[in-house]
Amino acid sequence: MQIPFFPESASTTADQVDYLYYYLSAVTVVMTTLIFAAVFIFAIKYRRRSEDEIPPPIHGSIKLEIAWSVIPFLIMLTFFWWGAQIFFANATPPADAMDVYAVGKQWMWKLQYPEGQREINELHVPVGRPVKVTLASEDVIHSFFIPAFRLKHDVVPGRYDTMWFTATKPGRYHLFCAEYCGTEHSGMVGWVTVMNEPDYENWLAASGAEGTMVQQGEVLFGQYGCVTCHQLDQQGRGPILRGVYGSRVQLADGKTVLADDAFIRESILNPNAKIVAGYKTDVMPSYQGQISEEGLLQLIVYIKSLATRPAAAFAPGTEPPQRIPPNGGKK
Repeated sequence: MQIPFFPESASTTADQVDYLYYYLSAVTVVMTTLIFAAVFIFAIKYRRRSEDEIPPPIHGSIKLEIAWSVIPFLIMLTFFWWGAQIFFANATPPADAMDVYAVGKQWMWKLQYPEGQREINELHVPVGRPVKVTLASEDVIHSFFIPAFRLKHDVVPGRYDTMWFTATKPGRYHLFCAEYCGTEHSGMVGWVTVMNEPDYENWLAASGAEGTMVQQGEVLFGQYGCVTCHQLDQQGRGPILRGVYGSRVQLADGKTVLADDAFIRESILNPNAKIVAGYKTDVMPSYQGQISEEGLLQLIVYIKSLATRPAAAFAPGTEPPQRIPPNGGKK
């Protein structure tokens, strides 16, 4: 059986990572060869030929010292420059990237799609379309690793991380957890299925989702009583949520914070961590331990949708969407 030196290359990032690895390997081989050759040659050429031989003193050369310090340093900087280019290219997903949400849990990956589909240890994506994966952990540190895409990202409890990729070849590729997470870590494996666009659309239509993530989040919004204090278009005990996502929120201590995924999550689980200006503490209860990470993601997607959905979608006759004022809103 033939064992390939590298996994199959199946993303736009994979070739760049491979080329960098080839370059690192080539420099390593060349530098190692030169060092060992110099050691061998000098050991023979400058060996002591008799017990009475006294070697002449060697006077240092500033130019030589500078050369063998600066040249390797500059070569090492090329590693950093090339690696930084790949890192920053992978750090910012395209604006039109398709969203997928992944939650690591001992010992499985739970995937959600905006259309409402859910999977365990299976991820379906279309070929040629950028995919942004929002990562969360239900318990311990995991690591989302797709070897064929040359992408790996740690998943840390209590925070959200993102990674993105564009698959280039239809096929079925391994998905691993690359961080030891417990006794069943070796069994935390899955598959990424890359499909042609028509096949992916057919898969979406046939998957039988029970409502989109926005709709699922709206159900949770009512189930946990959020609507009691957070009205969509009028002031309640809590801030108005329509338009809050993506805005700058002024806090009671005078600071401002971006109302992003992390802020909304913290506001649900620890509402007194950041008090919004104009609102009191101890008004909103903590939902720590009551809502799963999947549920939190659904709520966030729902609140995010309020920033763009027309007011008429909620109550006939209300004004067009507006962003929350600087001193408004929490969550």
